[in-house]
Amino acid sequence: MTPPAPPPVPVSGGWHEGDPVASRLFADLGSLRLENGRTLDSVRLAYETWGELDEARSNAVLILHALTGDAHVLGDAGPGQPTPGWWGDVVGPGRVVDTDRHYVVAVNVLGGCLGSTGPSSLAPDGRPWGSRFPVVSTRDQVRAEARLADLLGIDVWSAVIGASLGGQRAVEWAVSYPDRVERLIVVASGAQTTAEQAAWTHAQIRAIELDPRWKGGDYHGEEEGPAAGLALARQIAHTTYRSPGELDARFGRLPQGGEDPLRGGRLAVESYLDYHGDKIVRRFDAGSYVALCRCLLTHDVGRDRGGVREALSRVTARTLVVAVDSDRLFFPEQVWQMAAGISGAYYREIHSDHGHDGFLIESDQVTALFDEFLNERIPSRTSVFAR
Repeated sequence: MTPPAPPPVPVSGGWHEGDPVASRLFADLGSLRLENGRTLDSVRLAYETWGELDEARSNAVLILHALTGDAHVLGDAGPGQPTPGWWGDVVGPGRVVDTDRHYVVAVNVLGGCLGSTGPSSLAPDGRPWGSRFPVVSTRDQVRAEARLADLLGIDVWSAVIGASLGGQRAVEWAVSYPDRVERLIVVASGAQTTAEQAAWTHAQIRAIELDPRWKGGDYHGEEEGPAAGLALARQIAHTTYRSPGELDARFGRLPQGGEDPLRGGRLAVESYLDYHGDKIVRRFDAGSYVALCRCLLTHDVGRDRGGVREALSRVTARTLVVAVDSDRLFFPEQVWQMAAGISGAYYREIHSDHGHDGFLIESDQVTALFDEFLNERIPSRTSVFAR
């Protein structure tokens, strides 16, 4: 029996009214009651799709992005889209996540700033949410994504794939909706935020909040926002994304150009961090950065479920968990522990000198690991935890 056609998806406007929005689509999901008891009215998610959903609706793959990523997994930068696709070597025609075979959906996270409802979005009263935007949890974000899946007519994902902050949503998907996830891939992520990750995140939030232009989160519409605080937050984060060995090998004690640190100049590594701070200011909203950091602080699949191990026991998806061996944000041991809690999960490591960002940089290794898993080339269950 041929399934009925999926219902139409309400789409409208752009992430900033009047702006062109590349190939982005928008789903209006109505109100969402949050885990903390508050209600977020008029929730919208931005998303992109590639490929075609088959008649059985059995080939849908969900891709979930990291902290400051977006739904633009592949493709060029363009109007309304400040960056090229962030995983174009992994997802696309003929790639390991093949858009000629799969219907690939990527969602801009709830709380983000590239089309989905977040602090810079207009609230029902016509003003930006700003400081009124509530704390949303990983679980809230996944519930919103499940509503989008309903609208798209997708009952079961062939695979849910997420890395870093997106990996937290991926594992939450598999715990919250075990019957809707056939295969799960979690890369450089964890089942709950550690104290150290919370400490790094707290410092980033405070960097933004201490900027005088933050104005308690109600700076939208002002001539200048908290650019300095956002840039500093990104510099703190980027330090955790790279390994000490890579920073030493690339920069050592070299000064930046002709600058002399003894006379107030910068080292090359300082210039490198300044560059990444300036770059984020040009494409991301500080309010969304804070909202997503607060979400990271809430992440715990074991909350109200009897703890992490009990929650992970709910996962029925065939699972691949991947760590980066030089990651100092999501240490391999934490990733290993998550894999150990999921029945039959496969654990693999990416070798990289780059640290956490290895999942973005080592595309050949990512492709090989995904191919091994998605095409069932892993030799046997005896090698579940091969390192």
